[in-house]
Amino acid sequence: MPETVTHVRDLADVVGSFLGHSAWHEITQRQVDLFAEATWDDQWIHTDPERAAAGPYGGTIAHGFLTMSLTPTLLAEIWRVEGVDMTVNQGLDNLRLRAPVPVGAQVRMGADLLSTRTRPKGFAEVVVRLTFELEHAGRRQRAATADLTILLREAAAVPR
Repeated sequence: MPETVTHVRDLADVVGSFLGHSAWHEITQRQVDLFAEATWDDQWIHTDPERAAAGPYGGTIAHGFLTMSLTPTLLAEIWRVEGVDMTVNQGLDNLRLRAPVPVGAQVRMGADLLSTRTRPKGFAEVVVRLTFELEHAGRRQRAATADLTILLREAAAVPR
């Protein structure tokens, strides 16, 4: 169940708020391998545990874009906007991959609502600051940050 629930008409009331954190999720080698296969990015630091063990990170690490691709699922754990029939990703700004995410690490995402504005055709444009954290070997640190812009279409705006 999401930590925060907001109706699309009440978005302005939540601007400036911390929306919450997702649960912690383990990054597995299987996830990394499947992501490598899907994206054709099979660089050894991701997919060769033996070679990566002797590399700069002491083991395989998740692709930075794998971490970012968790956004829709983790954001759904944090925040639900009611009265919406469609969500469209518009883009990421200020994306920074701040620390490698080792296989076996736990990751979670925090979200802050930065802004909202009305757009044509029943859409609300929303900007959410995403902060990914990792926990590994007893250490917690920021893994990535970005500002996500999404368009939310109010269900009532759709002719039936």
